[in-house]
Order: sequence, then structure tokens, then C-alpha cells
Amino acid sequence: MDAQEIFKKVRKIEIKTRGLSHQIFSGEYHSVFKGRGMSFSEVREYQYGDDIRNIDWNVTARFNHPYIKIFEEERELTVMLLIDVSGSNNFGTQMQLKQELITELAAVLSFSAIQNNDKVGVIFFSDKIEKFIPPKKGTSHILRIIRELLDFKPDSNGTNIAEALRYLTNAIKKRSIAFLISDFMDERLEKAVQIANHKHDLIAIRVTDKRETEMPDVGLVRMLDAETGNTTWVDTSNNNVRRTFQNWTNKKRTELDILFNRLGVDMAKVYTGEDYVKPLMTLFKKREGRR
Repeated sequence: MDAQEIFKKVRKIEIKTRGLSHQIFSGEYHSVFKGRGMSFSEVREYQYGDDIRNIDWNVTARFNHPYIKIFEEERELTVMLLIDVSGSNNFGTQMQLKQELITELAAVLSFSAIQNNDKVGVIFFSDKIEKFIPPKKGTSHILRIIRELLDFKPDSNGTNIAEALRYLTNAIKKRSIAFLISDFMDERLEKAVQIANHKHDLIAIRVTDKRETEMPDVGLVRMLDAETGNTTWVDTSNNNVRRTFQNWTNKKRTELDILFNRLGVDMAKVYTGEDYVKPLMTLFKKREGRR
């Protein structure tokens, strides 16, 4: 993809997603992701009823009179996007690849964040950390993220979500809103999800394609595993083959739902070729209802 083509695609995604974030998501985002931290503001003399845990003992000793620390809510948040760039995302049967959908999701969340005066950072991961873009503000920063997503070529095709979560925990010291955007073609998640969600506010967005959950009857087809490079012939006209595939995908989906529910991680499910506004709005409404 040459520079001019990338510029055109970036511009197209910017126009669509920036409009969505301004018209639809900005209000919801602001009400759900308010600043939750408290930062030191000033000291004043102690008054009856003040929390003694906030007494500033250094100032109190200096003036021989009790003073307390005053805190105010921190408005600014850090939003981290953990983006799966593994080989399985180069798939799509609904006029859109999963990777293209992931790019739009990342863009609309980023524009919503900067409208809220928040910083946005990105971790690209496969079965290793492919790229880290530190959190910053500003439209030019968001356009860089979109450009990277459009033109990024990972070194590896595998997936290791736990490694991405460990990197997040180590790299970002301050509590952040962390959107984990992936098709979740991975296992061994539980411990890493638990640790990351304890330190950060972790939200999962599962990106999938209908053909990954239901197999059509199209006869004998050759299938490629984009992450391993292995190919195999599958007889899709065989009822048992389709039923086995359906049972396997249902089992994986249920296991993931149970895991995130048990660990208190909210999840939205979006499909290629379908509107992602509704599942994201449903996610925001659900979180707002718990505040």
C-alpha cells in the first residue's frame, strides 16, 4: 500500500469514525469513563468532621495546628488499546476483514477519548509485543495510530493475549481504561486477565466473523490456518463435520463468556459486515447503569 493510498484510507476512516464518536459516543463515553483518581490539591485547617486520615502531619507540626490535605478528582484518563494483529484477523466473509473492523473500532474509541481530553496509547500484539505507542493526546496522534493499523505488518502470526496483558501491567503504572480488541483465538487467559483487571479497568471487545461460528455446506474445501500456516481439506457437506464445528465454537464462546463474567470484565461482541454502534452503546449503557 503506497503512501497516497494509506492517506486516503486514513482520511476515510477519520471522517466516519470521528463523526460517530462526536454524534453518538462522546456523551456516553464521558458519562461512563469519568476521571476516577484523586490528586492532591491543597491543604487547609482541620475542621470538625474532617477525615483524620487526611491530616498532613508535616504541615501540622510546622504550624502547631492540624491541617488536612484536600484532594480533587482527576479528570484526565489514560486509555490503552490492546490490538490483536495476529494472522487470524486477516479473515472476513462479510465484505470486511476482521482487521479492518478492528481499525474502525480503535479509531472510534480513540476519537471518543481525545474528545474527553484523555490520552490514548496502543499495544500491537501477536504472540509477542509487536509495537508500543505511548499514551498521548491530540488528533495527529490518533491519525498516526490509524495509519499504523492500516499499514502494520506483524513479525509473527500467532496469538498470545496473556503476554500483551503482562506488558500492559508492567508498562502502564497508572490505572487506565484498557480495551482488549481481539478475536480471542487463544487460551491460557485467566491469570493474566485477573491480574490486569485488578490494576486497570479492562474491557474486552471480541471481533468475529459469522463463518467462524457456522460452517456453510459448500462441499469439499481447503482451509488455511492463518496463524500456523497449516492447510487441511474439509468436507463441509458432511452433517457431522458441520455439527462438530458448531458444537466446538459454541463451547469456546460459552467458556469465554463465563471467564469474563466471573472475573468482572465487560465484553462487547462485534461482527464483520455488521453495525458495531449498537454493541458498543449497549456496553456503555450497561456500565453506566452500575455507576
